[in-house]
Amino acid sequence: MLRELHIKNIAVIEEVTVSFGDGFHVLTGETGAGKSILIDSINMALGERSAKDLIRTGAEKAEVDVVFEPSPAAAEKLLELGIETEDDLLYISRQIGVDGKSKCRINGHLVPLSVLREASACLLTIHGQNDNQSILSPKTHIHFVDDYGNYDALLQEYGKQYQKVSEINRKLTKLLVDETERLRKIDLLSYQVNEIRAAQLKSDEEEELEERRSYLAHIEQIAENTESAYAALYGDESQAAAYDQIGAAVRDLESVVSYDTRIAGFHEILTSVLAELEDVTHDLKSYAEDIDYQPGELNQVEERLEVYATLKRKYGGSAEAVLKYCEEAQAELDEIENSDAARESLRAELEKEQKVLHEKGLALSAAREEAAISLQTRIMEELSDLDMQKMRFSVCVQPLENADGTIRYTPLGCDHVEFLISANPGEELKPLQKIASGGEMSRIMLAIKSVLADSDIVETLIFDEIDTGVSGRAAQKIAEKIGMLARSHQILCITHLAQIASMADVHFLIEKSSDDTHTRTTVTMLDEEERKTELARIIGGVKITDLTLQAAQEMLDMAAVLKERR
Repeated sequence: MLRELHIKNIAVIEEVTVSFGDGFHVLTGETGAGKSILIDSINMALGERSAKDLIRTGAEKAEVDVVFEPSPAAAEKLLELGIETEDDLLYISRQIGVDGKSKCRINGHLVPLSVLREASACLLTIHGQNDNQSILSPKTHIHFVDDYGNYDALLQEYGKQYQKVSEINRKLTKLLVDETERLRKIDLLSYQVNEIRAAQLKSDEEEELEERRSYLAHIEQIAENTESAYAALYGDESQAAAYDQIGAAVRDLESVVSYDTRIAGFHEILTSVLAELEDVTHDLKSYAEDIDYQPGELNQVEERLEVYATLKRKYGGSAEAVLKYCEEAQAELDEIENSDAARESLRAELEKEQKVLHEKGLALSAAREEAAISLQTRIMEELSDLDMQKMRFSVCVQPLENADGTIRYTPLGCDHVEFLISANPGEELKPLQKIASGGEMSRIMLAIKSVLADSDIVETLIFDEIDTGVSGRAAQKIAEKIGMLARSHQILCITHLAQIASMADVHFLIEKSSDDTHTRTTVTMLDEEERKTELARIIGGVKITDLTLQAAQEMLDMAAVLKERR
């Protein structure tokens, strides 16, 4: 449910905060006071397109914040979208700047506008006299029937089978390329596979080649320095050997080691160093003698490394990636070369799975037709309650067909569902969206919503001037029906009719005031006495008399009795 609405710098609203509870909330006020701006602001917060000219004159940005307490079913749906509540509440905000840029947040986190719209579908629906985006749109009628019907398992089974058939079709379409494209693909993949295989790449070879290149590039320096190091250790004509000098030191200490225990430690260390030095000198000599390479070897290594570099540029960033690409290319090549057999196999599989889809589609259609009949009866009962006994309402379920007369399957089944209506006896049934009367539209919409309310996860319903073109007995019926709907839903309703306003649990008055420089809109929650005065104004116009006050009180008293019954 909607718990709080905060609006700042939108149209004539400078800043206002409104808190909402359960039940039926009504908003009244003079024409132009800003009642619809509240609804526009909620729409803006929930992701609808908003023009920057909504921003209050002189302000840099407009902002709307709403707080919802989603129902458990809505919270579960939100979780599927990756949206979690905080202490069972959902905080949504949206800002629009004069530059047209928009920022949307859920629980303080920036989100795309598309996510905001998906979330809003779980939280709130808005209905008005020109509401052609929901109930009046034939595209939505199938969803209303499915929400009403009790066949979720059939919907899920059909949906899974439809996905299976779609995947087979996708694979088959991929194979059914023209022959020229098929041959071109074979040539390309064959070349790529052969090029990689001819290179005979190894996962560890490149690293070894890098090391060998470094060795060969510095071979002269290596030979010179190892020879110099050996001479320093073992001596030559120009210098004494380090080995001989350390040996002399060992012998000198050995002659006096018995005179001081500390000398024994020095002697032991130098003896160990001398032994290791002998080993190192021997190994170094062997290494120097083994230094050898073939002329041109460095060029060969460079060429081999260039093979690796070229293939990595083409097929991946490492030898492993190149080899993996080769495997995938070979698999695709095999699939294309064997496509005739694969096509036949897929065609056979498709035929089999389409039969299963057809059976599940028929079962779903049967359940849908049964639900449509029940829904039609329920809506007719609701229309009768709304003083529209002469109106005929039909939920038409027809099979979807392709141009050649075959059944057309969609993710939702193989049915076209549309609401049809006849306003007067003898008139043929026509699509709901073609009805001209605003009053009839309002009542039909309310009847449909009343029937579907129990299966709707959306707890908050907003009726924006649903009473347009309605008066007298019909207005009273609408008031009572909205009051009944408020038992299970939170209702927000903008109205100009006292009958509807009197049924509210909470009454807000929208007023506009202005001075020489500013125009402001305020929202005030009325107490019982203030409600009576506002109802009297609605009944009698600007002038409030004892008679209009008495009529207002009678309406409130009658509404109280009706509320007790509900």
